[in-house]
Amino acid sequence: MLDWFAATLRSYPEIAIFLSLGIGYYVGKFTFRGLGLGSVTATLLAGVVIGQLGITISPPLKATVFLMFLFAVGYGVGPQFVRGVAKDGMPQAAFSVVQCAFSLLVPFVIARAAGYDLGYAAGLYSGSQTISAAMGLSTDAINRLGLAADQAKAMLDGMPVAYAVTYMFGTVGSAIVIALVGPSLLRINLVAACKDYEARQGGSVKEMGGAGSAWHRWVVRAFVVQPNSKVDGLRAAEAEALIPDARVFVLRLRRDGKTQEATADTVLRKGDVVALAGPREVIVGLTGAGAKEIDDAELLNVPVEGVDVYVTNKAVDGKTLAELAQRPSARGVFLRKITRGATAVSIPILPNTQINRGDILTLIGRTQDTAAAAKDLGVPDRPTDVADVAFIGGAITVGALVGALVWKVAGVPLTLSTAGGALISGIVFGWLRSTRPFFGRIPSSTVWFMNSVGLNIFIAVVGISAGPGFINGLKTQGISLFLWGALATTVPLVLGMYAGKYVFRFHDALLFGVLSGARTTTASLGLVCDRAQSQVPALGYTVTYAVGNTLLTIWGMVLIILLS
Repeated sequence: MLDWFAATLRSYPEIAIFLSLGIGYYVGKFTFRGLGLGSVTATLLAGVVIGQLGITISPPLKATVFLMFLFAVGYGVGPQFVRGVAKDGMPQAAFSVVQCAFSLLVPFVIARAAGYDLGYAAGLYSGSQTISAAMGLSTDAINRLGLAADQAKAMLDGMPVAYAVTYMFGTVGSAIVIALVGPSLLRINLVAACKDYEARQGGSVKEMGGAGSAWHRWVVRAFVVQPNSKVDGLRAAEAEALIPDARVFVLRLRRDGKTQEATADTVLRKGDVVALAGPREVIVGLTGAGAKEIDDAELLNVPVEGVDVYVTNKAVDGKTLAELAQRPSARGVFLRKITRGATAVSIPILPNTQINRGDILTLIGRTQDTAAAAKDLGVPDRPTDVADVAFIGGAITVGALVGALVWKVAGVPLTLSTAGGALISGIVFGWLRSTRPFFGRIPSSTVWFMNSVGLNIFIAVVGISAGPGFINGLKTQGISLFLWGALATTVPLVLGMYAGKYVFRFHDALLFGVLSGARTTTASLGLVCDRAQSQVPALGYTVTYAVGNTLLTIWGMVLIILLS
C-alpha cells in the first residue's frame, strides 16, 4: 500500500502539491497564545517530508504561481505604497526604507561572517525577516548567475533549509522583541501613550459623548415637538446644528397623522412626532427638558442599510472625519468601521483620523443617505464573486515582459526579473484601481487566494524539490544557523526602534505599529495592539507595510547580487 502511494505521488506530482497544501493549512492554523508555525512554514515542512519520496515537479509551475502571488501582493499594497511615497506618509515611508536597509545589511554581514553560500544566505534572510516571497527572487537571481547546474541546485536546496530553521524565531522572536522587549527597552507605557494620542486626536473621555463617540454609537427615538420648544419653526438642519459637537439627525416625522421623510430643509412644527438619530441624552437635550418620548413603531421603522464604500474621490483624500462630517452628503450617515490596506487593518475612529483613497468605510443610515455619501466618497463596494481575469492576465503579462528586459551597466547585467516586474505591475495597477475603480476589480477573496495559495503552492514545490537534501543540511547547520538567524532577526528591530523614536520622532503610540509594518510582521502588530488595549498602533502599520513588503521582497534579489 505504501509503495503504491509513493509511486502514485511520483507519477502524479500534483497530488503531492495538494497534499502539502492540505497538511500545511491544517497544521498552520494551530497557535499557542497567538503564535504558531503559520501556513507557509507548515506547508514547507510538509513538502520537505513528502519530498523524501524523490518527486520531480515541472519548473514552470513554480514560476507561474509565484508571478500570481507577487502581482496580488503589489495590487493589495499599491494605494498605500504610492500615497506613502508621494504624500503625507513620507516620514513613515522613509523610515520603512531605513528599516528595510537594516534588514538587508545585517543578514548580509552575518552571511559573510558565517561563510554561508548564496542559498543559505538567501534562506537565512527570508526566514529571519519572515519574507517568504524573497526566496522566489533569490532563486531567479541564482539561476541567472550562470553557475554549473549541480552547483546551482546545491544552493537552491540549501535555501529552504535555512529558511525553515530561521523562520520560527523570525516570527515569534520579532513579536517578542517588538511588543514585549521594545516598550521596556525604550521605557514606553503603551496604554498611556495610546490614551495620550487619542486625546490629541479629539477622542478624549470628555468628548466621548460628542464628536468622538457619535460616529459609532447612536439610537433612533421618537419625540413630540412641544409648544414653545426651541426647535419649533426651525429647519431640520438648523435644529441639528443647535448642538454642533454631536451628530444628531431628523430622519422622519409624522404630521397630521401622515409619515414623511425629512430633509435638511424640512421645517419642524409643534405637535410633530419626529424620529431622531443620535445619542439618546443628546437627543433629549435637543428637544427640551420636557421632551415627550413616544413609541411609534411605524415612524421608527426607518429603512436602514449598511454599505461598504471604497474611497476614490480625490477631494476627500487626506480629510479628517471631523472635516468630512461637515459635507452635506454626511447628513444622516454614521461610520462604523474603517478598513485600510492589504492586511485589512481596522483604523481607530477619531475626529482627527484622516481618510485616504483606497480605504473602505462601513457606513450605516437611511438608504438615500448612504447612497448620497457613497457617491460623494467613491463607489459602493458591493459583494461580488467575479474578478476581472482579463485585467489580471494582461497586467501580469505587461509586468513580466518589462521585468524580463536586461540592461548592462559596466558589463553587469541588471534586471527586475519577471517576478519583480509582476510585483511592480501589481503596485501600479493596484494604485490605478484605487483612483479609477471602473476596471480591474479583484474581490478580496480572490486577492487572498492569489496571495496565500499562490505563495504556498510555490513553497510546497520548493519543499518537495529540496526534500532529499533538507535533512542533511539541517544536521550540519542546525544550531549555529538558528543562532545566526535569531541575531539577524533581533538586531535590525532594535536599531529600528531607536531610529523611529530618536531620529524620526514618531509618537510612542505609533512607533511599534510603524516598526511592525516596516518588517511586515502582522503577529507583532496584534500583540502590540493587545498590550496597548487600543487599535491606535495600527495607524502606523499600513504605509510602512506597503513599502516594507515591496522592498523586503526585492532584497531577495539584491542580496544575491551583493554576495556574488
